[in-house]
Amino acid sequence: MRANQIRGWVSVVALLVGLAKGNAEEQAVKPETSEARQARLFKKFESTLTNAVLTGQFTIVGKETPPSRESYTILSVKKMSQGDLWVFTARIKYGKRDVTLPLPIPVKWVGDTPVISLDKLTLPGLGTFSAHVVIDGKKYAGTWSHGKVGGHMFGTIAPAKPKSE
Repeated sequence: MRANQIRGWVSVVALLVGLAKGNAEEQAVKPETSEARQARLFKKFESTLTNAVLTGQFTIVGKETPPSRESYTILSVKKMSQGDLWVFTARIKYGKRDVTLPLPIPVKWVGDTPVISLDKLTLPGLGTFSAHVVIDGKKYAGTWSHGKVGGHMFGTIAPAKPKSE
């Protein structure tokens, strides 16, 4: 009887493995729709940059100095209904200025990779800026310009620390 019990269990296990394999193959056959893929990418982008701090360094082309430290706080990122525009609500510290602004900024996609594409955006009281920044998981890298000055930027993305009450 013992041999029959073992054969019975082997049959049950084989059946379960076959069902699991068939289910996995069935799921693999159903590709993600373009709408579902886009929704997944947009949600990941929003969650990566909402309540986030980008901390890194920037260079200035033509200056032989080490990179300078920089930090950007993004409070929220939300897709607008128009085309590639997203609203970034960001805290901007520049010189002696410290402002929080909603900024409509285009985001382009290269496959699954978002590229923030700012082209001559004038920020009240701060000037006109351009930047093209690739978001790669928890890292960012790109180029920037402010008037005739420009350079490179790179760093990491981390959740903002909760405000102490």
